[in-house]
Amino acid sequence: MDQRHLFSLLIMKRIILFLFVLNLCGSASAQKMDSSGTSKTLELCIQYALEHQTNIRQSMIDQQIVDREIKSALADWYPQIGLNANYQDNFQLQTSIFNNQASRVGTYNASSALLGITQTVFDRDVLLAKQSARDVRTSARQTTVNTQIDVVSNVSKAFYDVLLSKEQIRLFNADLVLLQRSLKDAYNQYKGGLVDKTDYQRATISLNNSKAQLKTAEEELKSRYALLKLYMSYPSDSALMLTYDSAEMANQITAVDTNLAVDYNNRIEYQQLQTQKRLQQANLRYAKNAYLPSVYLFGEYNLNYYNDQFSKLYSINYPNSYAGVMLSFPIFQGTKRIQQIHIAQLQLDRLDYNFTSLKDSINAEYVQALGSYKSNLANYYLQKENLNLALEVYNVIQLQYRSGIKAYLDVVTANNDLFGAQINYTNALYQVLSNKVDVERALGVLRY
Repeated sequence: MDQRHLFSLLIMKRIILFLFVLNLCGSASAQKMDSSGTSKTLELCIQYALEHQTNIRQSMIDQQIVDREIKSALADWYPQIGLNANYQDNFQLQTSIFNNQASRVGTYNASSALLGITQTVFDRDVLLAKQSARDVRTSARQTTVNTQIDVVSNVSKAFYDVLLSKEQIRLFNADLVLLQRSLKDAYNQYKGGLVDKTDYQRATISLNNSKAQLKTAEEELKSRYALLKLYMSYPSDSALMLTYDSAEMANQITAVDTNLAVDYNNRIEYQQLQTQKRLQQANLRYAKNAYLPSVYLFGEYNLNYYNDQFSKLYSINYPNSYAGVMLSFPIFQGTKRIQQIHIAQLQLDRLDYNFTSLKDSINAEYVQALGSYKSNLANYYLQKENLNLALEVYNVIQLQYRSGIKAYLDVVTANNDLFGAQINYTNALYQVLSNKVDVERALGVLRY
C-alpha cells in the first residue's frame, strides 16, 4: 500500500472519528420526518404519548365512569319523587256479604293517581357512598397516574433504544467506507505483487462481517421504531422524526443522586395502597352500621276516581293523602352481621401485610436499579477512556505501518479495536440513560 493511500485513509479515519466525538460531545440530530413534518425530542414524544396513548385514554374514561357512578350513588340522598297512575275497568263487580245479604260493591270504572315522595334520613349504603366518594375518585385518578408513569418509562427507554440503533448504523456505515477502501488498496497491492493474498482475504472477511452487522442493526432499528410508536400510540404508517442533544444526554447520565433514600410516599403504588386501606376502613364501618336502622320520610297524595259511566269518571275526585316515617331494622339474621364485620376486619388486617410486601419490593427494585446504574456508569467512563486509547493506538499503528514497522494485520486489529471501542462507548451511554429512568422510577420521581 503506497504512502498516498495510507495518508488518505488516515485522514479519512481521523475525520470520521472527529465527527463521532463531536456527535457524542456536542449537539447532534437523528432525523426522520413524521406526518406533521416536525421533529420530536424525548419530551415531545412523552407529551404525545400522554395525550394519545390508548391505555391513558381508557384510564381517563374510567375516571369519568367512576365519577358518574359516585354521583349516581349519592343521588339517593335527594328526595325521590314518583308518580303512578292507573285505570281499571271492572266489568264484573265484586260481591260483598253483610248480614247474610250479598251486594255488589264498587263501580264499573275506577282510576287513581299517586304522587309520592321519599327522603332518606339514614341508610348505610348511601352513607358509604358519601364517605368513600373522595377516596374512590382518588383511586381512579391514581390508576391513571400509574399508567402515565408506565408510558413515560416505556417511551423514554424505547426512545433511547432507537437512538442507539441509529448511532450503531452510523458507525457501521462509517466503518464500511473504510473497509471498502482498505479492501480496494489490499487488492491493488495483491495484483501488483507487493503482498500475498492474505491481506486481501482478511479485508474481505472484515467487510463481510461489517455488512452483516449493518443489516442486523437496520432490521433492529425497524423493530425499535415500531415499539416506540406502539408505546406512543403513534400511527404505524407515519414516519417519526427524532431529535436529540447528545451533549445534554451526556450531562444527564450523572444527574442522579445515588445517596438518596427511598421515600415510599413518592411511589404511586404506595399511594394506591394507602387509598385502598382507607376504602377498606370505610367498608368495615359499613359492616358495623348494619346494626343501625334505616330511616326514611315518606308522603303520598292520591287522586281517586270512581263512576259507573266512563264519560263521567273524572268528574268527581275522592282524594286522600298521608305522610310518615319508616324505620327498618333487622332484629336477627343468624349472625350474618357479625360475620360480615369479622370479614371486613380480617381483610383490613390482611391489607397491612401488603404494605410490608410493597416496601420490600420497592427496596429491592431500587437496589437493583441503582446497582445497574452505578455499574453501567462505571463502564461508560471506562469505555470512554478505551475510546481515547483505541484512537491513539490506531494512529500510532497507522504511522508504523506506513513506515514499514508493522504488518497489515496490526492495522486491521487496531481498526477493529477502535470500532469496537466506538460501539461499546455508544452502548454504554444509552444503557446508562435507560438505567437512569429505572432509578427515577424506583425513587418515584419520574416526571410525567
